Amino acid sequence: MQIEYWIYLAPALIALGIYVLRRHRQHQRSLRVYTEAREAGLVHPASLHPVIDPLTCIGCGSCLKACPEQEEHHVLGLIQGEARLVAPADCIGHGACKIACPVGAIQLVFGTAERGVDIPKVSPWFETNVAGIFVAGELGGMGLIRNAIEQGRQAVEEIYSRRPRGGKALDVLIVGAGPAGFSASLAATERRMRFVTIEQESLGGCVYQYPRGKIVMTQPARLPMVGSVKLRTTNKEELLELWRGIERTFRLKFNYRERVETIQRVNGSFEVQTTAGKYLANSILLAIGRRGTPRKLGVEGEELPKVTYRLIDPEQYAGQRVLVVGGGDSALEAASSIAEVGGSGNVVLSYRGDAFGRAKAKNRDRIAAAERGGRLKVMLNSQVAVIDRDSVTLKCSDAVRRIANDSVIVSAGGILPTEFLRSVGIEVETKFGTA
Repeated sequence: MQIEYWIYLAPALIALGIYVLRRHRQHQRSLRVYTEAREAGLVHPASLHPVIDPLTCIGCGSCLKACPEQEEHHVLGLIQGEARLVAPADCIGHGACKIACPVGAIQLVFGTAERGVDIPKVSPWFETNVAGIFVAGELGGMGLIRNAIEQGRQAVEEIYSRRPRGGKALDVLIVGAGPAGFSASLAATERRMRFVTIEQESLGGCVYQYPRGKIVMTQPARLPMVGSVKLRTTNKEELLELWRGIERTFRLKFNYRERVETIQRVNGSFEVQTTAGKYLANSILLAIGRRGTPRKLGVEGEELPKVTYRLIDPEQYAGQRVLVVGGGDSALEAASSIAEVGGSGNVVLSYRGDAFGRAKAKNRDRIAAAERGGRLKVMLNSQVAVIDRDSVTLKCSDAVRRIANDSVIVSAGGILPTEFLRSVGIEVETKFGTA
């Protein structure tokens, strides 16, 4: 009888032991990520992010399994049996965790109690307090691609319903070719509206700026003229390729490398000055991201084609002499990625400070390893003075140095669009951990 008892009990005890061991390992890993993030000062999410109620959470881990970032970044973790946002800076607001939670313990909010996030005030039909100017997508706080697509469509439908007949002005000027702007352009094409879409960078907007292979879409969406797009767990490259195909099929025209400079009221319409010209529009749809315009160095030669402000694909720099400027995570990730691809000590990382105090420990370790291996050179206390076609002049603490160079990547952050919005008269509210 006793032997039969153990025959049935032993498998249960083994299963329980495996479960306890897995939970312990999960706790240890989550605690390590949580501690590293706080030591590096990376405690503030960029935009939409989850807040987990510890009294409601049952520690089932469904949110961890649902998060598309989890495999690479460990955004969420389990600490002492409770779900936690362990790496806030890595969260980009997919929202899959909220959907997956079986007990409703997760809310999606903007900002934190310590640091607010500026969101323009908009009506239920996405119009700001400035009549005729609409906001959709990430700028309005909607980081989820599926919802940004829907917002872009709905905003154009509202603009179409109230557009004046006749006149020389555009029905709408769409600013941005990200998820919201792309959808809005399709909707405007479908309605045969007079419109122009401008984009300061490339097709995809904020999506284009994500690292290679990043998961950007986890739910199907519906695009005007196209219908249901049933892509799941879609990475950046797959989504952009789909959009390029749609761009060709419907002969959409986007004015790339064009940025808005000023917006003024003129006889009931808007006069918009851009880097390429001037437009007159009855309505404006701002479908821009929250990352803003890249911060420039303001030095001679910065306008050369070899200067960029984001790393898209490290492999395109293989074998080149590259200078990366900056001391944050984006700069360190760019420099180490190119060094790992290209090697040969042709990568230089320049930073005006004397240490990379703002960067994550793992990125500092990557830089140190690349420097030890002779694949990269770090120049602290240095600033770019002049950029030439085949060289860059750096002002260092001890001397002025000129180095051979093929490409420059400036990772100095961005100028957020808040002041631009206020200059137009758009009211902005600051969210401190609220929906």
